[in-house]
Amino acid sequence: MFDLDKWTEIYHTLTKNPLRTILTALGVGWGVFMLVAMLGSGNGLKDGVGKEFAGRANNSFSLWARSASIPYDGLPEGRPINMDLDDYYGIMQNVDEVDVVCPRTNFGYRGGGTVVRGLESGDFRVNGDFPQIQKVELFEIIQGRFLNPLDIEKKRKIAVIGSRVQELLFEKEEDPIGDYIRISGVYFQVVGVFQPRTTGERSTREAEGIFVPFSTFQQAFNKGGRVSWFAMTAKEKVPSSEAEEKVKSYLKSTHRVHPNDARAFGSWNMEREFGKIQNLFTGIELLIWIVGVGTLLAGVIGVTNIMLIIVKERTQEIGIRRAIGATPLSITSQIVLEAIILTTVAGYIGLVIGVGVNETIAWAMDRFQIEAEMYAKPSVELGVALKALAILVVSGAFAGLLPATRAVSIKPVDALRAE
Repeated sequence: MFDLDKWTEIYHTLTKNPLRTILTALGVGWGVFMLVAMLGSGNGLKDGVGKEFAGRANNSFSLWARSASIPYDGLPEGRPINMDLDDYYGIMQNVDEVDVVCPRTNFGYRGGGTVVRGLESGDFRVNGDFPQIQKVELFEIIQGRFLNPLDIEKKRKIAVIGSRVQELLFEKEEDPIGDYIRISGVYFQVVGVFQPRTTGERSTREAEGIFVPFSTFQQAFNKGGRVSWFAMTAKEKVPSSEAEEKVKSYLKSTHRVHPNDARAFGSWNMEREFGKIQNLFTGIELLIWIVGVGTLLAGVIGVTNIMLIIVKERTQEIGIRRAIGATPLSITSQIVLEAIILTTVAGYIGLVIGVGVNETIAWAMDRFQIEAEMYAKPSVELGVALKALAILVVSGAFAGLLPATRAVSIKPVDALRAE
């Protein structure tokens, strides 16, 4: 391995026909570049989609009432189902699998309410909530405070607004804390400003939200005790799908709904949806490796063909070496080492260029503040780079085995006679 003559011979062999060597190396380098570039883009897409889920707890789920689709217990099909605070207390007492239960209410399907402040106005999503919603919807309070139990108990007319609401209703230098906004004709004092953890368009939508105390919302807008939907989290080590089914079963029993009625209550499960996305990206990553390694193997096949040509050109040289005592192992190791050097150097250059392209794109996204809704900065982990290098070394060894076997199979006498 550390024989200077051996390395000198490898150098002269690979540089004897530089154009051929460069073209062969391009195939290997391109394969590695494509693999690294695709993996970096795949990670960027995966991280971007992951940020879309960053605004909610991973073990959370939402549940709302619809209408019965099966007649049951003397009640007709199609009857509407309404949930209220009794359901909230009942779930807390009877469903052990849930940790956080948040009754929620708003102005309707979209939840929009007309909000006015001075001469400025807008249609924003207004929700009546309990303080524990912070454990389900994840956001940061950047000014003031969030809702607390006393706000619920005393039915305080206070509001926590999103950063986008602040931007649209207040001047840049104005402090919104302590000021008043009017929601559908009712005045609320601003006590806090929040910023979503998501990015892109979803972050903008969520930043256009307003939280007010659940009890205040019910009283101010004549909602009675009705709950529009529940946001919940499962207890630790309990699958949220299991908690979701237990809650549905409880609500079906209390609202006299047929146990097999699948349409009476709708739901959205973060854990289930996140699992689907994870499975999708596992498939995408596997596809990237298949395509990348396939492209790399095409380059390695090119290396094998070139090494076969080199062996044919050096037939007499190999015959002379065999005649003066060179062992088959020394001949084989020489040719395999040449193939490994060629593939490793070419692959390393492709790896560096691929990482460089990913880092350049990441730098440009930071430098020019580019935010894509479903795409984050591309990145390649160190482990992936090491795997690529390992594949290169192994591929180089296999690329040299066939030519090496061909070389040692030639009898020295026949090799010396070759032209």
